[in-house]
Amino acid sequence: MRRWVGLGLALVLIAAGAVTLSGQQAATAPPPSGSASTAKTAAPAPVASNADFSKAADEVLQQMSKLLDLPIKEPLKKSLRSKQEVRDYLVREEKEDRTDKERYSDDKTLEAFGLIPKGFPLNKFMIDVLTDQVAGLYDPKAKEFYIADWIPIDEQKSVMSHELTHALEDQSFHIDPWIKAARPNDDAELARDAVSEGSALAAMVDYEMLDQNVGVRDIPDVTLMIRTGAISEMDKDPNLSKAPQYIRDQLLFPYLAGTGFTQSFLKARSGWGDLHEIFAKPPVSTQQIIHPDLYLQGVTPQIVKLPDWKGIAPPDWKLLDENVLGEFGLNEVLKQFDGADTADLLAPAWKGDRYALFEDEKTKDAPLVFRLALDNADDANRFFAQYAKALESKHVTHVNPFRRPGFLQFDTDNGSVFLRCIATECLAVEGAGRDTFDKINAAIGWQPAPQPGSADASTPGALTQNRAPAVPPQSTPPVIPSGPVARSAM
Repeated sequence: MRRWVGLGLALVLIAAGAVTLSGQQAATAPPPSGSASTAKTAAPAPVASNADFSKAADEVLQQMSKLLDLPIKEPLKKSLRSKQEVRDYLVREEKEDRTDKERYSDDKTLEAFGLIPKGFPLNKFMIDVLTDQVAGLYDPKAKEFYIADWIPIDEQKSVMSHELTHALEDQSFHIDPWIKAARPNDDAELARDAVSEGSALAAMVDYEMLDQNVGVRDIPDVTLMIRTGAISEMDKDPNLSKAPQYIRDQLLFPYLAGTGFTQSFLKARSGWGDLHEIFAKPPVSTQQIIHPDLYLQGVTPQIVKLPDWKGIAPPDWKLLDENVLGEFGLNEVLKQFDGADTADLLAPAWKGDRYALFEDEKTKDAPLVFRLALDNADDANRFFAQYAKALESKHVTHVNPFRRPGFLQFDTDNGSVFLRCIATECLAVEGAGRDTFDKINAAIGWQPAPQPGSADASTPGALTQNRAPAVPPQSTPPVIPSGPVARSAM
C-alpha cells in the first residue's frame, strides 16, 4: 500500500494545527520585549504579489538555512500557482509515480484488508482533497517550490518555512531518491516519507516560535496540539469529513507521527545539526516512527517471508502485490474492525509481516495471505482472539465455522477463511480452498492444521454473524502491553 500524499506537500489543515500550537505557546510564554507575537489575527490578509512573494521567500530561505544548519547550495526557483496548476501537478506526479497496474493493485489491497469500500474512487478522491488542501509544495525534479496563490500573505511565510525545509534537505540529501530507495517495502517508504514531512513540520514550528527563543526541543509532545487543530480542520472539509478512516489517518501520519519522531530525535541529540544522521541511517519501518526509542536503540523488525507461490497458489491466481503492512497498517486494520482502543493496544506487538494479494483471473476475487510475527506467544494469543473477531466482522455472513485453540476456519461465498497462530506467528488466508491453505501452511514449515469433522467441531451449515471465536482462557489476559518489548538491536 504505497504512500499517496507524495513528497513535499504543505497542507492547509496541517499548517493550521502548527500555527495553533505556536500561537498557544506564545500565549503561555510572552515574547521578549520588542519582538512581535506570532499569533495570527482573525482578519484575512491580501494575497502577495510575485515581487513580495519572491522577497519573502529569499528571507525565509536564509532563516531556515541558519535554523537547520543546512547550506544553500544552489539557487531555488519559486512561484505562485493557481489551484488548477496545483491540480495539474498532482495529476502529473501521480501518473509518473505509479503505473496503472500498481494503482490497481494498491486499490485492491486496501479493499482486501477492508480499509476502503469496494469500488471506492481513491485516485480521484485524493486528487480532489489535495487540490483543496495543498498550501504549498516542493518539486524535487524541477528544484522549485510553489505557494498556492490563494494563501493570504500572513500565512505564506509559515508555508514557506515548511517547503524550504524540503528544498534545503533535498539539496543536501537528495530526498526523492532517498525516499524511493526504500522500495519495494511500502512500510519502509512510508517511514522515510514521515521523516521528510515530519522534519519539515517540526522546522515550521521552530520557525513560528523563533521570536520566543524556544523550539520543539523545549516543549512537550508537539503532536498533541497539531493533531487537534488538524483534525478540526479535517472535519470542516466536505470531502475529508466523510472519508474512510484509513484515508484520514494515512494523510496525517507522515506529518504527525513524523513530527513526533523528529522531536524525539532532536531531544536525544544536540539539535538540527545532527539531522544528517537520520538520512545516513534512515528508519526502516513505521514502527520506528511511531516508537522513536526503537530507532534510537537500533531495534529493527523481523524479516518475515512467504513461500515461492509456484505449485502452491492455484493456476488461476495472479499475484498482484507482495509487501509489508507494518505497524501503522496493522493498526488501521484492527481499528477498522475492533476499534481504536484495541488497535492501539495490540498493534505495538507487531514485529514483522508479509502479505500477498492475488486476483483470481476467472472470478476476479482477491485472495489474501497475511503472515505476521509478534513480540511473544502471549501477544500472538491476544492477536488471534481479536483478529478472529475482525475476520468474522469483515465476512459478515459465513458458514461452517470450525474452531480449535489458535485455529479458525469458516466458509464464505468467495472461498474459505483461515486463521492460525503458532508460538509467536500468525497466518491468515482469505478466499482460498483448504488444499491451498494446507500447502501454504506446509511451505512455511508448520505441522498440519486441525481438520473439520471431529466430535467437538461447530455445527456445519449454521450461518453466523459477527460471532466471536471460542478462545482458550490463556488467550485473553486482562492487561495488554502498551508497547513492544525489547528486541535484538542492529
